[in-house]
Amino acid sequence: MEILLLGTGSADGWPNPFCRCDSCRSAAGAIRGQTAALVDDVLLLDCGPEAPRAAMRFGRSLAGVRHILFTHGHPDHVGPAALLMRHWTGAGEPLDVVGPPSALDQCRHWVGPKDPVRFVTVQSGDRIRLGDYHLRVLAAAHGADIGGDAVLYDLESVDGRIFWATDTGPLPDETHAAVAGAGYHAVFLEETFGNYTEHGTEHHDLPAFAATLTGLRGSGAVTPSTDVVAVHLSHHNPPEPELTAVLSDSGARPGRDGEVVRVGTAGETSTRTLVLGGARSGKSAHAEALLAGQAVTYLATGGAREGDPEWAERVRLHRTRRPASWRTIETTDVADELRSAETPLLLDCLGTWLTARMDLRRAWDGGSLDDVHADIDELVLAWRGCPMRAVAVSNEVGSGVVPATSSGRLFRDLLGVLNARIAAESDEVVLMVAGRPLRLPAE
Repeated sequence: MEILLLGTGSADGWPNPFCRCDSCRSAAGAIRGQTAALVDDVLLLDCGPEAPRAAMRFGRSLAGVRHILFTHGHPDHVGPAALLMRHWTGAGEPLDVVGPPSALDQCRHWVGPKDPVRFVTVQSGDRIRLGDYHLRVLAAAHGADIGGDAVLYDLESVDGRIFWATDTGPLPDETHAAVAGAGYHAVFLEETFGNYTEHGTEHHDLPAFAATLTGLRGSGAVTPSTDVVAVHLSHHNPPEPELTAVLSDSGARPGRDGEVVRVGTAGETSTRTLVLGGARSGKSAHAEALLAGQAVTYLATGGAREGDPEWAERVRLHRTRRPASWRTIETTDVADELRSAETPLLLDCLGTWLTARMDLRRAWDGGSLDDVHADIDELVLAWRGCPMRAVAVSNEVGSGVVPATSSGRLFRDLLGVLNARIAAESDEVVLMVAGRPLRLPAE
């Protein structure tokens, strides 16, 4: 099962476009729209006003969607204009629109009289079949102002099982009982209010989020292998590095717009991601966020530089940002670590790895480059064969000025070759620009 996160923000998103608080300013490089997801390109989990355009921005068409599931009638989750957009295309394929009355009542007047749209009203406790999916409807603690009919979804196919748990406050006892033993592959749990605990609403803040997860782990709904993703995030949360660290303590991580989560049989094969970017582009922070909430082995290739306090400060900041549960290995012999990996790996970065190999082979002094190319060959093979989730960070050096020295030009050219070869063996390549991730299309 593949889940594309079309949005991971609250109703006003994060940052709020009208706000200048510290949290909003810090989040300007990672804009989050209203929470929604596209499953296997055929099923939408919530479809607020921003969802259709988000799909287009992430390179996905909604033409294949056959099921839309609404959780409740709040306007950030229900954008009925999507049904009109579909009507204008003359689509003749059947479409299921599923949800509680508060959501469906807003949608019925947005379809044409001959549109093949089936409205399916659901409530907590219902079980239905939608194409290849088994759907169980669960109770939410949310939405008294709209009749109190908000629901959550337990979605299962032969490819995996997920829990879509937004919007809700701490889960009702009946929901905890219903999901006991589910062993979800992924849980998408709302976490709206961060450190602000006096909101008085039916949403999660960070302490409530941690308590809910404790309950889900205790019942077997969440297991050590469950990917727990926090969604419906707002500017009441702390800046992302701090949020990532706090969520990691609960075995969770913040979701990001445009992120693809693969679970079940789709997640059994390792996924390799290359994150490229220039200086201070946010590439390391983005790579770390991709693996947040997991037991990670961090391959640090930079090493120590005697007499360089600025470098030492960079290393210190990187170490501080990483969760305490991560294991760090400082090495440039990373091929063996890739081949024998037993946990997800983060390799940061290819540029410092290449520098170290060129030092070892005395390539700067005009020596033969054959040994360096052999090192690159070995690294690429190990990257291809890594049995676990792996993320590598590298510098994008091809867009700047031509280096003034021959050694600089040699490094630039070799790193360009290395980046291209690693990209060719990666499932996903992300280019970071001014803190924003741009996913590069496959060749």
